Amino acid sequence: MAIPKLSPEERKQALQKAQQIRSQRMEVRKELKAGKLALADVLNNDGNEIYAKMRVKYLLESLPQVGKITAQKVMEEIGIDDARRVQGLGSRQKAQLLERLA
Repeated sequence: MAIPKLSPEERKQALQKAQQIRSQRMEVRKELKAGKLALADVLNNDGNEIYAKMRVKYLLESLPQVGKITAQKVMEEIGIDDARRVQGLGSRQKAQLLERLA
């Protein structure tokens, strides 16, 4: 797949959109850590672009009382790859995550 040639204006807009999405994901992670947002809310709303493209690893690490080691252990037990994003999770994997962490 060839990378499309973007004009300087299109490139600037794409970079701004990417930065905006990263900022929104950072806010989601803060809300998860503070307990204002639940894991079930994110997993059940994977049609949302912000949630859908978030890596499961970072999502789990954002939960209260879950660090890198716990997140890695849970992902290995369930069979979720490190690079998996929320939109790529199956219903069985979502159910197991909620059972373990919600």
